[in-house]
Amino acid sequence: MSASTPARESLPAQWQEFWGIVVEVWQTSFLGIDVSQGLTAVGIVLLGLLVRGLIAKWLLGTLRRLAGRSETSLDDAVVDALQGPMKMVPVIIALFFALNVLSLGGDGELRGHQLVQSLVVIALFWALHNAVGPLAHALESVRAALTPVMIDWLTKALRIVFIIVGAAAVLQVWDIPVAGIVAGLGLFGVAIGLGAQDLFKNLISGILILTEKRFLPGDWILVSGVVEGTVEEINFRSTVVRRFDKGPVYVPNSKLSDNAVTNFSRMTHRRIKWAIGVRYDTTSDQLREIRDKVLAYLSESPDFADPPEVATFMRVDAFGPSSIDFLLYCFTKTTNWGEWLRLKEELAIFLKETVEAAGTEFAFPSTSVYLEGGAEVFEPPSGSEALLANEAGRSA
Repeated sequence: MSASTPARESLPAQWQEFWGIVVEVWQTSFLGIDVSQGLTAVGIVLLGLLVRGLIAKWLLGTLRRLAGRSETSLDDAVVDALQGPMKMVPVIIALFFALNVLSLGGDGELRGHQLVQSLVVIALFWALHNAVGPLAHALESVRAALTPVMIDWLTKALRIVFIIVGAAAVLQVWDIPVAGIVAGLGLFGVAIGLGAQDLFKNLISGILILTEKRFLPGDWILVSGVVEGTVEEINFRSTVVRRFDKGPVYVPNSKLSDNAVTNFSRMTHRRIKWAIGVRYDTTSDQLREIRDKVLAYLSESPDFADPPEVATFMRVDAFGPSSIDFLLYCFTKTTNWGEWLRLKEELAIFLKETVEAAGTEFAFPSTSVYLEGGAEVFEPPSGSEALLANEAGRSA
């Protein structure tokens, strides 16, 4: 009996020691923090993630109601652009309270505070980045002066600026010296700049193209020896031109800035220039009749421009090798290619009818041979004579 008594008395002490281990683990095993505080912090963060959609929807709804009271649609577009950053707000708030529950203290508390600050900076500059698009539409009144492409460039530049400034602000929050990084990148930038001269040349050329307003998206342009087609997009380095076979061509901006560019979309009229040849046996009266009828057709048609707005000619121009040539020179009022082709076809049919009605014909390249008096004319033998000659040749 006396031997078992110490063992029984040691049992409560052992349980107490075990319970002390459990308590110690509970208080320190969650990254050195009380497990209850850790679970509470995790629960707060999860709650923020779960309700962020509802809270963001409520915030956006409130802002939309306020924006609906104004007459402009700009504030409505800005509210729509803020939808993504708004969803970060509940998460940031939840993370802030979770860090306070943890009571990290010392360096941990400092790092937690920096994390919250970083998220706030990201949300702020994310909102500014998204708001640039709607604000660009507010420049509608100056689009005629700046052109839509230049406004697009300014929009892209502002977004890049907000990204760079936001990244610098985050680095500053974490006590990372931005000035030292910029200085270090300066030397690296010099080396990159030497190898990226073409990039900067194309960038400057693109700015010159926009300021000179050489062409805009949708214009039909021709650069001799480079490209012909419709401009689709003007970027920082190159311009996308869609050829008429529907193939895209990415042309460096320097090619379009240094070379002569013909912008067909800015034609005021579209020209028709033909050389029309009639036979040499056409009389003077027939020539005058053809000329007068064609000029009357052009003058009476509402689809053709009249002098002095444009020059219009239908004149006997030259005596060619096989024809008497008229020069037809006129302009249509439309610059649309399909409509221009239709008017050309109608004019061509009228010309043929006019020449035929005048009693003459169109000329084509031909050769006339004249025989002088006393010249012998070679006549080939008939079929029977040629056969007899061939048989005589064989017998010989």
